[in-house]
Amino acid sequence: MKKTDLEKNKALKLQGQLKNAGTPQRFGTAAAQVPDRRDRRRLDQAQGLVSFPVKLPQTLADQLRALAVERGTGVNEVTAELLEAALAAGASQSA
Repeated sequence: MKKTDLEKNKALKLQGQLKNAGTPQRFGTAAAQVPDRRDRRRLDQAQGLVSFPVKLPQTLADQLRALAVERGTGVNEVTAELLEAALAAGASQSA
């Protein structure tokens, strides 16, 4: 048997082992399933959340992200909190 035939047989053997090995747990069904868009939207609607895209200057977005990291929460929570405080302050000034 030639050396190339031996190497070819080794490759075939290795491919067969890889096929029979199965999927590692971190990639298989045991991996944490992230909800798709539709499911995520249903979950958000159940919590009373709506999508509200806003364009912000980069510096302001960076400040929001930094504040979220500092507080250990998400950007959405920080933004909602700051908007509520600003709207409450604005309502008290106009009254």
